[in-house]
Amino acid sequence: MRAAMYGGGGDVMERMRIGRALHALGVPAGRELLYALAAPVLGVLGALLVYPLLAVGLVLSVTHLGLPLLAGVLTVARWIGGLHRRLLAGLLGESVPPPRRPEADRARLVRATLTDGANWRTVAYVLLAAPLGVLVLLVTVGLRLYGLAAVLYPFWWRLVSADGHRGLSLGSRALDSGPKALAVAVAGLAVTALAGWAGRRLLALVRYLGRTLLGPGRLSERVRDLEESRALAVHNSAMTLRRIERDLHDGAQAQLVAVTLALASARSRLDRRGPDGTLPPADLERGRELVEQAIGNARTAITDLRDLVRGIHPPVLDTGLDAALETLAARTGVPVRLRTELPGRLPEAVETIAYFCASELLNNAARHSGAPLIELTAEHRDGALLLRVRDEGRGGAVLVPGTAGGGSGLSGLAERVREVDGTLRISSPAGGPTTATVELPV
Repeated sequence: MRAAMYGGGGDVMERMRIGRALHALGVPAGRELLYALAAPVLGVLGALLVYPLLAVGLVLSVTHLGLPLLAGVLTVARWIGGLHRRLLAGLLGESVPPPRRPEADRARLVRATLTDGANWRTVAYVLLAAPLGVLVLLVTVGLRLYGLAAVLYPFWWRLVSADGHRGLSLGSRALDSGPKALAVAVAGLAVTALAGWAGRRLLALVRYLGRTLLGPGRLSERVRDLEESRALAVHNSAMTLRRIERDLHDGAQAQLVAVTLALASARSRLDRRGPDGTLPPADLERGRELVEQAIGNARTAITDLRDLVRGIHPPVLDTGLDAALETLAARTGVPVRLRTELPGRLPEAVETIAYFCASELLNNAARHSGAPLIELTAEHRDGALLLRVRDEGRGGAVLVPGTAGGGSGLSGLAERVREVDGTLRISSPAGGPTTATVELPV
C-alpha cells in the first residue's frame, strides 16, 4: 500500500498565505485559541488534584502510608499528563510519544513507580501547567482583546464619559479627541502584534516543555528506537529469507529439477542400444533434444539466480555509490540534476540502502510530481550520508508513520533506513516543492 498521496491547488496556497498574514498581525489561529481556553482549565484542575495529594504524600513519606500515596499521586499525574499530550497533539500539532511504563510485578510496582524519572517529569509539567496555562490565556486572549479594543477606540470613545469628559483617561490625561483616539488605535495595533509575538513564544515554550517533560527521556527514547530497529531488522530479515526461499523454489529450483529430469531422460534414451550395440537414430535425436532442453533450463536457472542476487545487492554498486547514482539518474524518465560529494567507498549496507532509497524516491518524483527536473544530492557530512531528492512539482507527499507492511513506498523506505538507525524526512507542502532527505549514519 502506497504511503504517499500527491495533490494540491491554488486555493489551498491562498488560504495558507492569508492565514500566515493574519497570524503575523496577532490574530490567533482557531486551534491556538481553543488551546488557550482549554489549557488553563485542565492545568488548574490538575494542579488542584495533584498539589494537595503530593504535599500530603511528601509529609507522610517517612511512614508506610506515604510511599504508596506518592506512587498513587504519580499515577494520577501520569494520567493527567496523557490528557495534556492529547491537548498538545490535537490543538497545537505537537505529537509527544508517551514515556515507557515501568515494568515490575505488584510487589515492586511502588518502588518502580517512585524511581521512574518520567513520572516526576510529568508531575513537574502538571504543576507548571496551571500558571503557564493562565499566562497563555492572558497573553493570547486577554492582551489581544485589549489591543483590539484599543484599535476600535476611535469608534466608541464618544460613548464613554468619565470625570466630566468623553472617552477614557490615561492618568490625568483625557483621551477625548480624534487625534488622541487615533493614537490609541495605533498603540492598539502595536499591542496586538506584541501579543501575537509573545503568544507564539509562549506556545513554543509549551511545546518544548511538553516534549521535554511529557515525553520519554533521551536514553529511554534511544533504547526504544534501538529495540524497534532491531525488531524491524529481524522482521525484514525473515521476510527477505522467505522471499529468497520462494524465489528459489519457484525459479531456480524448478529449472534445476527440469534439468535433472531432462538429463535423466536423455541418459535413458542413450542407453537404448540394439542387438548390434548401435543406438537407434530416433533415440539419438531425442537424446540431443533433451540435452538442449536441459541446457536451456540451466541457463534460465542461472538468469533467475542472477536476478535474485541483483535484488539483494545490485551489481552496479560494485563500482561505488557515485556510479550507481549516475546510472539511476540516467534511467529516470525525467531529467535529473545529480550532485555527489562522497569521500570514497562507504559501508556496503549504507550504499545498498542509499541506492534503493534513491531509486524509490526518483521513481516517485518521476511518476507523481509532474516536475520538469529532479535534483538528486548525495554528500557525506558530520559522520552521516545525506541523500536528498528535490522537485518543484505538485507537492502533497505524505509519510504515514507507523505503517507496517510490504516494505514498498515511503513507509517501506522509512523501515529500511531505520534498520541502520537512519531517518527519512519529507517536506512537501501543497503546491511544492517536495524534498525527501535520507540520513544514514556511517
